[in-house]
Amino acid sequence: MKTLKTSTLKTIALFAISTMLVSCFKSKETKYEDSSQIPVNLEMTAELTAPPHVPTPVGKRKAKKLIVKMEIKEQEGEITEGVRYVYWTFGGSVPGSFIRTRVGDEVEFHLQNHPDNKLPHNIDLHAVTGPGGGAESSFVAPGHEKVFSFKTLNPGLYVYHCATAPVGMHIANGMYGLILVEPEGGLPPVDKEYYIMQGDFYTKGKNGERGFQPFDMQKAVDEKADYVVFNGSVSALTGDNAISANVGETVRLFVGNGGPNLVSSFHVIGEIFDKVYVEGGDLVNENVQTTLIPAGGAAIVEFKVDVPGTFILVDHSIFRAFNKGALGMLRVQGEENEKIYSGEQYEGIYLPEGPGIQEMPTTGEIVESKVPAKNIDEQLEFGKRIYMQTCFACHQAEGQGIPNAFPPLAKSDYLNADVDRAISAVINGLTGEITVNGKKYNSVMTRQMLSSEEVADVLTYVYNSWGNNKTVVTKEMVDKVKGKK
Repeated sequence: MKTLKTSTLKTIALFAISTMLVSCFKSKETKYEDSSQIPVNLEMTAELTAPPHVPTPVGKRKAKKLIVKMEIKEQEGEITEGVRYVYWTFGGSVPGSFIRTRVGDEVEFHLQNHPDNKLPHNIDLHAVTGPGGGAESSFVAPGHEKVFSFKTLNPGLYVYHCATAPVGMHIANGMYGLILVEPEGGLPPVDKEYYIMQGDFYTKGKNGERGFQPFDMQKAVDEKADYVVFNGSVSALTGDNAISANVGETVRLFVGNGGPNLVSSFHVIGEIFDKVYVEGGDLVNENVQTTLIPAGGAAIVEFKVDVPGTFILVDHSIFRAFNKGALGMLRVQGEENEKIYSGEQYEGIYLPEGPGIQEMPTTGEIVESKVPAKNIDEQLEFGKRIYMQTCFACHQAEGQGIPNAFPPLAKSDYLNADVDRAISAVINGLTGEITVNGKKYNSVMTRQMLSSEEVADVLTYVYNSWGNNKTVVTKEMVDKVKGKK
């Protein structure tokens, strides 16, 4: 009888334990049709990150009370080399800090306006269900803090921005960012994630005009942007600031468009988006080349990188990319895969039917720069900016050119042999066959619409880069060549 009692007790105990485990398991898998009913478990401070970085994925964590502390800062920065601008920022960056939440979180939002700021601000989060997206509860003067709370009801990628009048001006000065609301269980894991946001900027001076540039309200009203950029400046995602991945990795880009005016045609040259979460929502499109992102909207794009190289991110309204700054770089390292991309296989002669005549543009006003370089260091800085905006597409970032199309500028015997000839090529254009470093090229270089100062700066940069002969080109040298026309 004693043995039977022990056995019975063990059976009852095992049954009780298994029932409890099943109950716990079921509670973890509970799905809520009404997100407002998702219970909150404990409290945590949100991890906020500046672009292009994103916080740690939510994963399978439970909904929490999430404390977000966001500081507003009005601060000067460079929109491009030599051009200073006062940005209004959330968290000290443009775009503002990335906020990562999950469905069911109760967000306690602290908006702090730094006492050194000059203006009141607020925040409208498109993820908020409530008056003004939080704007009505968050209007805050310099040196003060406002606190409000909201529950995240809908998964998706959402824009936030300042909504203080005049709203357009606050957004145009950089007051926008992204908040991600992940679904229950989180997004599927990927290898790399990055934060990219486009914005259009309007300055009193023309594109590239150096010195401090204030905001121009009339240009903004007329939607005539001087700069269209990713992450707040022309070089935010190029050179040493390029994002990176390895061959075989899956990349997820959280892409927003702060506007205030222009729609983005987001494209990665040499890649196809395997998945696009259209407008940051539940609808997933596949095998997409370019995706439209409205002002005040967002999209999530995912793709696997299969071959190494530098992949260029652009707004495919293409003059914005190569002339106004909407250009970034994804550098991919790893083994070549010739089955996917072979590289150059053959060079031959192509003789089309009939003659092709191209003429150089000769019209257009060239305005001389009002702020000349003070010394060689400034000249190199200004020249690099002009190069990246004007010469980069054909001659590439390191002056290597494009094989069989555009000659190299790096260690160029043609360039180093005759500086007057180089100046003439920039100001008058160049056509016909030339030989550079032993190879023949027969393409067209159009006349560049640059001032004498700008021609001197960009050529000085080229001559002092990539193994060239370190010639310093002056405005007087350029004017002299112009006089020979």
